[in-house]
Amino acid sequence: MPTAINHLTPPTGHFADNIIGFARALRAAGLPVGPGAVMDAMTALEAVDIGNRADVFTTLEAVFVKRREHALIFAQAFDLFFRPAEEWKHLLDSVPLPDHAKKKPPPASRRVQEAMSQGSRTETEEVEQQDVRLSMSDQEVLQKKDFAQMSAAEIAQVTRAIEKMRLPQAELTTRRYKPDPRGLRLDMRRTLRSSLRTAGDIVDIHHLGRIEKPAPIVALLDISGSMSEYTRLFLHFLHAITDARKRVSVFLFGTRLTNVSRALRQRDPDEALASCSATVEDWAGGTRIATSLHSFNKLWARRVLGQGAIVLLISDGLERESDDKLAFEMDRLHRSCRRLIWLNPLLRYSGFEAKALGIKMMLPHVDEFRPVHNLASIEGLIAALSSPLPPHHFSRIRSAA
Repeated sequence: MPTAINHLTPPTGHFADNIIGFARALRAAGLPVGPGAVMDAMTALEAVDIGNRADVFTTLEAVFVKRREHALIFAQAFDLFFRPAEEWKHLLDSVPLPDHAKKKPPPASRRVQEAMSQGSRTETEEVEQQDVRLSMSDQEVLQKKDFAQMSAAEIAQVTRAIEKMRLPQAELTTRRYKPDPRGLRLDMRRTLRSSLRTAGDIVDIHHLGRIEKPAPIVALLDISGSMSEYTRLFLHFLHAITDARKRVSVFLFGTRLTNVSRALRQRDPDEALASCSATVEDWAGGTRIATSLHSFNKLWARRVLGQGAIVLLISDGLERESDDKLAFEMDRLHRSCRRLIWLNPLLRYSGFEAKALGIKMMLPHVDEFRPVHNLASIEGLIAALSSPLPPHHFSRIRSAA
């Protein structure tokens, strides 16, 4: 990469080397940064005042960040790579190393710190070190490790594991019939038609059986800032089960509701997630669960909740507008579906208590309350979706109807 920009004349001494090092750290952290982006960044920074930290941040973000989900990683990498100093003008010429000993970094910045610590290695050495690290990682530890605490290599390994997941076909019996030799209902039409071949003698008796289809799955995924560490990995899971089961509808909500079901049907997971990111306008923002549920119940419930749909509500329940409207919309959603499962990453804490007002209002209207923060919790969700329903669910659906 350094030879690709030798023809550029940097404004100050080590300007080009610092930008190249920052780009290498972003690439190691998972951002698709190539030589062309580095050259664009060099050119763009010549047009702004590098004495203004905000201008440098905005300029580099505009060049290096192409997807919404990469904005958080970029911000953490920028803060670690370019530490605040008294004279910001000369900061780009002297890149300080991140100080890990003073305080524990936030979980999301771990992969950024590891990427920066590899700045002196060659690309071949980085691949070899990554292979050794992944080969020696304990599978059991990885199953139980929180997504927010994972490094870049572990996130890549978990993503590959999620892409291989398949949801067992938990069949739902419908009201329609199809020819079935073991069916319990007599198919009089086919029986009489076949008797015409034997001069009216009934030789073969045909039967009908109920048609069984996979229960539709509707996912409502919270994409607010507090859920940013889990949103992308759960979107990978939804993409995996969408490929195997076509009756999957996915809605993302923060301050508004967005239907991304069509975007997730693309075969390539990266393209599917990029399409979702381009569709959503309120990524990593605030949370308005009541407003989003109202939009879903009013505009989409009758379209996607038919035929005994199972609803997955993925949210931490930290609602801005915790009032009676939230309880009403949750009760309406609960009565419209076959089963409502709430997946909350806050359950990863052993001492979790439902103290937030929004969580208290939502809990009475769910059938299951499960954690979703690691591979083990996702595998537990698959097992729950494949298990038969208790008898009281059917009585509730009939009473709601």
